[in-house]
Amino acid sequence: MKEVSLEIGGRTLTLTQGLVAKQANGSVLVRYADSLILSCACAEPKPEEGKDFLPLTVEYREKTYSAGMIPGGFIKREGRPSDRETLVCRLTDRPLRPLFPEGYFNDVQIATYAISTDLSSPPDVMSIIGASTALLVSDIPFTTAVGAVRVARLNGQYKINPSTEEIDAAELELVVAGTRTDIAMVEGAARQVSEDVVLEGLKLAQAEIAKICEAQETLRRAVGKPKAAVISPAKTAGLSALVEESAAARLSKALVIPTKLERYAEVNKIEDETLAAAAGKLGVEREAIELEAKGILEDIKSRIVRANILERKQRNDGRGLDDVRPIDIKLGFLPRAHGSALFTRGETQALAVVTLGTADDEQRMDDVYGERSKRFYLHYYFPPFSVGETGRYGGQGRREIGHGMLAEKSLRSLLPTEIDFPYAVRLVSDILESNGSSSMASVCGGSLALMDAGVPVPAHVAGVAMGLVKEGDRVAILTDILGDEDHLGDMDFKVAGTRQGVTAIQMDIKIGGISVDLMRMALEKANRARLHILEKMEAAISKARPDISPYAPRVFMMTVPKDKIGDIIGPGGKNIRAIIEETGVKIDIEDDGTVRIYSEDEKSASAAKERVHMMIAEPELGRVYQGKVVRVVEFGAFCELMPGHEGLCHISELQEARTERVEDVLKEGDITPVKLIEIDHLGRLRLSRVAAIREIEGKPPLPTRPRGGDRGDRDGDRGRRPDRGDRPRFDRGRSDRPDRRSDRPREGYQGGRPGGPTPVNTGA
Repeated sequence: MKEVSLEIGGRTLTLTQGLVAKQANGSVLVRYADSLILSCACAEPKPEEGKDFLPLTVEYREKTYSAGMIPGGFIKREGRPSDRETLVCRLTDRPLRPLFPEGYFNDVQIATYAISTDLSSPPDVMSIIGASTALLVSDIPFTTAVGAVRVARLNGQYKINPSTEEIDAAELELVVAGTRTDIAMVEGAARQVSEDVVLEGLKLAQAEIAKICEAQETLRRAVGKPKAAVISPAKTAGLSALVEESAAARLSKALVIPTKLERYAEVNKIEDETLAAAAGKLGVEREAIELEAKGILEDIKSRIVRANILERKQRNDGRGLDDVRPIDIKLGFLPRAHGSALFTRGETQALAVVTLGTADDEQRMDDVYGERSKRFYLHYYFPPFSVGETGRYGGQGRREIGHGMLAEKSLRSLLPTEIDFPYAVRLVSDILESNGSSSMASVCGGSLALMDAGVPVPAHVAGVAMGLVKEGDRVAILTDILGDEDHLGDMDFKVAGTRQGVTAIQMDIKIGGISVDLMRMALEKANRARLHILEKMEAAISKARPDISPYAPRVFMMTVPKDKIGDIIGPGGKNIRAIIEETGVKIDIEDDGTVRIYSEDEKSASAAKERVHMMIAEPELGRVYQGKVVRVVEFGAFCELMPGHEGLCHISELQEARTERVEDVLKEGDITPVKLIEIDHLGRLRLSRVAAIREIEGKPPLPTRPRGGDRGDRDGDRGRRPDRGDRPRFDRGRSDRPDRRSDRPREGYQGGRPGGPTPVNTGA
C-alpha cells in the first residue's frame, strides 16, 4: 500500500493505492477531510472490431450509506442515477477523454463511488482526481495526470474547495480541471461577474491543480504498472492515396457550401462515390474498407476546414471568424402557454416555453444531501428530427441533462426571490433545429420566454459558443460555432451572461489543454458577441411583461406571526375551511408563518388574502369598519368586526335619535358601519354607529358626551313611556338592568381580542 498526501484549500487530500479493489487495472482511494471516493479503471485488452473511436464510460454513484442514510421506497436500494450523479459522470469524463492516445479504441470503464460523504463540500472534484489517478497507476495507456479543484469568490476573496454553504453564497463558483501546465475543462456559474474575475479564479485554480498532478505522478512512479501498447488497426495498402486523390479536391469545394443540408448532401455523395471507386480499384468489397476509408475522409475534412480557418479566415458558411449568425425572434409563439419564444440563430432553433406553478410543482430532490426542492428548473430536449435523423425517444440522455443544467445555471441568478415572485417556474427548451450552440440558443430563448411570461427578471441573458483551431503557434478563435466547427475544432467554450457580466461558463477541449491567455482572448470575443445578441433580444422585449398570463395560476405569499396561525386555522380547521369554501382557493400554512394562497383567478386569491389579513390585523382606534351583527341585547348590539373580534355598539350609539328598541335599528345578521371609539383596559371594543355614519357622510363628529349621562334618569328627564298597547307590564326592578356606567363585564359581553380588519373607505 502506498499513500501520498498534500494540503489543498486548508484540508488534507490523500491518495491511497493498493488497499482495495486490487483486481481492477487501476484503483485508488481519495480522501478529503471525511469524504472518501473509490475510483477504479478497467479496460478490455483488445479493441472491439469495427470501432474507430474511444468507447470510454464513466459511472459515478453516491452511496446512501456514505452519509448514514437508507434509500427510500419499497426496494431500499440505490436506483437509477440522479441528475446530479449524471452531471458528475460528465464532469469526470470531459477532461480525461482528450488525453487518451490517438488510435486507442479499447473499451474503458471508470467506476467512481462516493463511499463516505461529510457533506462539507461536493465530492465531484474528488471524482476527477480519483479517475485520473486510477488511470495513471493502471496499465491503460493514459499518461497525463489531471487535477481538479473548485474555486469560489465570496466578498471579494477567492477560496479553494469551499463548503456547500459558501458555494450557495458565492458570486462565482468554478470547477476547473487541468494538467500541470494547462486548463482542460471549466464548468461554472456566477452572478454577473466580469471576465477578469473569472480569469483570476482560473489562475488560482491552475496553481492548485499543478500540486495535485505532482502528487499523482509521485504515486505513479511508486506503484504504477507498465503501460500497455496501443494496438492500431491494420492499414490497407494504397487506400489512403486513392481516397485522397478521389475526394480531397471535391471536398474542398463542398465544405464551403453555406447551408448545412446542401453541404451534407454533397459531402455524403462524394464519400459514397469515393468508397465505391476505391473498393473497385482495390478489388475488395466496400464493407472491407469502409471503416478505414471513413477515417481517412474524416482526416481530410478536418485538414481542409482547419486550413480554411487558419490560412484563409474562411468558415463553412462564409462568415468571418467573429461574426454571429442571423438571429430571428418570435415572442408569444404559443397562445395558451404562460410564456414562450421561438429563437432562431442560423440553422439552430429553440422553442422555449415557461410554465408557472405552485409550491407543489417545485422539483423535489432526495439524495445524500437530504430532501430539498428547486423553484426554477430547465429541461432541455434534443429530438432526432432536429438534425434530420431517426433515433430513440424516451428518457433524457446524459447530454440533454448536461445541456439543460448549463442553461439553467445561466439564468438562475436572475430569477426573483420567492417573496417577490412566489411561483415555481419550469422552463422547457425544445430544440427544433440544430447546427451548433443549441444550449446557448436555449439560454437566449429561455430569457425571452421568462420576460414574455411576466417573470420579473432584471435583464436578459444571452449565450454564445466559442471555438478554437490551434496548429502549433497558429491560433484562430471562432465566434458562434457550427456543428462541424465543434466537431473538427479543438475547443467548445460556452459563455452566458448579461450586459453586466458572466452568469455561466463551460469549456471542453480536444487537445491537451489551453493557457489562461488563450481563455482571456476567447472571453473578450465572447463578450462582444454577447452584447450583439443582447441588442437583438432587447429589441424584441426589453423588460418583463407587467402581468402574468391569464392562463397562469395566481399565487400570493404572505408571512403571519406564528401565534396567529391558530386564529387562521380556527377550531378544527373551521376558519380556513370557510375561506377555502367561500373563495375556492387553496391555502398552505407552514410552521414558520408562511402562508401561500393558490387560485385560478386573481379575484378569488385577493378575497382570500383579504380574509387572512382580517384575521391577523390589530383593531385600530378611530377606524370605521363594516361590522356584522351577531347578537342583539336590550342595551345594544354585538358586532363582529372579523372572526374572533367583537365589540359592543351601545343602544345610545345606534342613531342620533332616541332609540327605544335595538331591533328597531338592527337585527341579527345585519351588516352596518361602526366606528371603533374605545378599547378599554380589558381589551373590550366599544363601537359607535352614529360616529361611523357621520364620518361616512362627511359630517363633523358630535360633541363628546359622558357615557350613560346623555339619557338621564329613566323616571325623570325622559318622562313617561309611551303606551305599549297590549304588551303586559311588570316592574323588572333596577337590579334586572345592567349598570351602563359600570366597568364590569356585562352579561353575555365577551369583548374582543386585538385585531383589525380592512377599514371601510369613508370618502373623508
